[in-house]
Amino acid sequence: MAISEAVHQVGGGAAAVLAIGTANPPNVVEQSTYPDYFFRVTNNEHKPELKEKFKRICEKSMIKKRHMVLTEEILKENPSLCCYMDENSLDIRHDIMVEEVPKLGAKAAIKALEEWGRPLSDITHVIFSAMGGADLPGADYKLIKLLELSPSTKRVMLYGLGCFSGGTVLRIAKDLAENNEDARVLIVCSEINAIFFRGLDDVHFDNFVCQAIFGDGAAAVVVGANPIPGVETPLFELVSTDQDILPDSEGAIEGHLREVGLTFHSISQVPNIIGKNIEKNLVKAFTPLGISDWNSLFWIVHPGGRAILDRVEEKLQLKQEKMRATRHVLSEYGNMSSVCVLFIMDEMRKRSAAEGKLTAGEGLDWGVLCGFGPGLTMETVVLRAFPVAGGLVSNGN
Repeated sequence: MAISEAVHQVGGGAAAVLAIGTANPPNVVEQSTYPDYFFRVTNNEHKPELKEKFKRICEKSMIKKRHMVLTEEILKENPSLCCYMDENSLDIRHDIMVEEVPKLGAKAAIKALEEWGRPLSDITHVIFSAMGGADLPGADYKLIKLLELSPSTKRVMLYGLGCFSGGTVLRIAKDLAENNEDARVLIVCSEINAIFFRGLDDVHFDNFVCQAIFGDGAAAVVVGANPIPGVETPLFELVSTDQDILPDSEGAIEGHLREVGLTFHSISQVPNIIGKNIEKNLVKAFTPLGISDWNSLFWIVHPGGRAILDRVEEKLQLKQEKMRATRHVLSEYGNMSSVCVLFIMDEMRKRSAAEGKLTAGEGLDWGVLCGFGPGLTMETVVLRAFPVAGGLVSNGN
């Protein structure tokens, strides 16, 4: 069977994305005015040179706005969050995360479940990923309670993975859906930067970047194999998954949870490390499919920052439109860690339907999802898009 024909069939037992939902906090910060706001709330207005440096980073980020749980009122009530290093801030950060992470995740999950349309009792598994807010029981347990899912729903809770986790949860969901009969897996990623929001010092440039690009958001996905015709609407088949620690990348991206909260450390060579290694991973993933033209794919790339996207684009000689959905999400929401790739997937399927494309993947059959994060770790998910009919993604039949 030709590759172009295969997309029109529901894969025999292969897991597929059946619904997507997203959510953000209502509090919005505009990137153009954020330096003034940030230096005011962190009591650093007496450092004009530092502010100019921060302003240049914000301007070059290609981000227009971000959503944040932390409002100016919350920061005024908790001034320790605004210091560069305050050893009395972890309890405050943790309490915010424990409360808000599952709540924001539930908002995204409700949207995904409504789109999916089947009874909540048909959800068999939950996978929850978050950077922080670890309690016993965790956010997975609280999500079950908030959504009133069955108490026998099987749960997987992932804390502290970071930006590559959007690919990780799809990889785990694929295994669960394909190896448990009639399984329907609810994925939730919920990321809030209260765990690492802090003021600036004069030295740590990586903290400059961190404070300039991260935003808050949550995304939820329902995954299952053998979609029910006329009942479920598959969007993307999860064809294969892979995870790699990129060579010569130790210490490239690190996070350390201490009394001051989570501190991030990264080196300027991260975009080059990714650019140097990404094609090797693509060759491994797509050679079995006979695909070597990277411009024949649709692209969902974690927007760790503008420089990473530029380097991937340059290295693979991708046409500018290949990163359209990815750059849109970066512009509108900033880097939301694990959540971003799921937002991009949602943006792509909606835009494909609105523009009358033949498939949810911008009219293309095959695509790739790439997640990057601490390690330096790369998740690679090969996707196959289902057809779009009448402005909606069809059920593949």
